[in-house]
Amino acid sequence: MTAATDPFSASIIPFEVPEQMRAFAEKGVSQARESYAKFKDAAESHNGTVEAVFTSANKGASEYTAKLVEFMKANSSAHLDFAQELFGVKSPSEAFSLWSNHSRKQLETFQSQARELFEIGQRVAAETAEPIKASASKLYPPAA
Repeated sequence: MTAATDPFSASIIPFEVPEQMRAFAEKGVSQARESYAKFKDAAESHNGTVEAVFTSANKGASEYTAKLVEFMKANSSAHLDFAQELFGVKSPSEAFSLWSNHSRKQLETFQSQARELFEIGQRVAAETAEPIKASASKLYPPAA
């Protein structure tokens, strides 16, 4: 093809972008780049927040589980000790007394264990929510 018949040649279709149009397009591209950069920073920040939340929740769940296992061992040991003592009783009144004392002690133990688990749960929930609060305070400053 010759230059005279080439439809994409500048000699056939003289076209120049007006300065206002060029400035408008450059401004649009600049704003798009800024918006993308802000979006990217926010996404990276949120990824860090989600990671911190899951790390905290995982640590808390591990602590909670370890405490449950500790309680299970203690309760199992107490029940086995009770069964062993029960085999050594000589009378029904002695068995009833032993059973009453064991029940009272176990109830107190269960109450303290429940309190400990509740405190761990509250602390873990607060620690897990902390990264979310910090991230939200960066994005949404407090109202005046």
